Amino acid sequence: MIAKLAWKNLWFKPLNTVLSIVLLASSVAIITVLILLQKQFEEKFSSNIDGVDLVLGAQGSPMQLILSSVYHIDNPTGNISYDSAKVWMKHPFVEKAIPLAFGDNYLGYKILGTNSDYLEKYQAKISEGKLFSKNFEVVVGSEIAKKLNLKIGTKFNGSHGSAKEGEKHEEFNYIVTGIASPTGKVIDNLILCNIPSVWQMHEIHEEESHHEMTIDEPNMEITAVLLKFRNKMGIVTWPRIIAQNTKMQVASPAIEVNRIFSLFGVGLKALEYLAYAIMLISGISIFIALYNRLKERKYEFALIRINGASRMQLLFLLVIESLFLVVVGFLFGTIFGRIAISFISNSAQDDFKMAFNPFEIVWNKEVILFLVTIFVGIIAALIPAIKAYRLNISKTLANA
Repeated sequence: MIAKLAWKNLWFKPLNTVLSIVLLASSVAIITVLILLQKQFEEKFSSNIDGVDLVLGAQGSPMQLILSSVYHIDNPTGNISYDSAKVWMKHPFVEKAIPLAFGDNYLGYKILGTNSDYLEKYQAKISEGKLFSKNFEVVVGSEIAKKLNLKIGTKFNGSHGSAKEGEKHEEFNYIVTGIASPTGKVIDNLILCNIPSVWQMHEIHEEESHHEMTIDEPNMEITAVLLKFRNKMGIVTWPRIIAQNTKMQVASPAIEVNRIFSLFGVGLKALEYLAYAIMLISGISIFIALYNRLKERKYEFALIRINGASRMQLLFLLVIESLFLVVVGFLFGTIFGRIAISFISNSAQDDFKMAFNPFEIVWNKEVILFLVTIFVGIIAALIPAIKAYRLNISKTLANA
């Protein structure tokens, strides 16, 4: 009975009610977006560096080297001699070395020269077809296959560089021989081929009869090498040794990712403060609405008391009205937040080849957010509810 009356009372002044709900929903939506973005962003960045202790590449910005070679969201720092890199790839400290050679792109998706170890690193299986074994045979990531409707046997031409609108290399056709299984990692948005395909495409060396090249040709260049060490000694000593003795550098994904998280965290924290400020404003809005409503409806409350309602029932009436507002605001905010995540995910996939799941629920943080929302509702209703509890029936009716 009290709950039904509280719900009807909310819509006595619908504009005030809608304003309170919109403010609260906005703050909840922003916080929901931040919770999901932070968790999934960190998970995706961390999962992609599993099995990579250092990245060997051309001198330049260490962060740029990591972003380009591990996450494929930046231009590389340059190329390095494959012969020079092999010396370090075969070092006793190294457990696994995965060479990478950046080629061209197909409709904005990067064509990457590498070997089968790259698929193993990301635990990607060949779900259809087979692994590339000849030049210009490619394995496409699951997301690319789905979006571009690529099938086994499909042929296409690559475009020069990383720009989608780059000049097409029409002299060679890539052919899809395999489709990788979905992993939720960067490999889902890559087209993989052998490294000689990249060299041949750029006319470094060519055997016209079979369009084949061997990976041991002299004076070849690659872009980077993903390194996994047998012990930590190499991780600690190689940055200094490589810098002093070669024209290359090694960068630590762990260090650079922590740097990204710290930069990312500052922006998220600022938005979080903004969201809680909006929630505070929402709480004040609910308080003002309930307080004004109490003054306007004190005669109504006095009559309710005469008809048998207790003081506690009046108190609960105001609290329930406030709780209705915050619960509805929380529900709408949660929905709007997830809709926003889906839009962000679409944009991130186009720009950074990274998708976010709008349907994930981060229970520990979202339960806390719900409890904070409820707390705001109770605090906002506290003073109006106490005044309703203390309402003097005879004095109120006498002044009517």
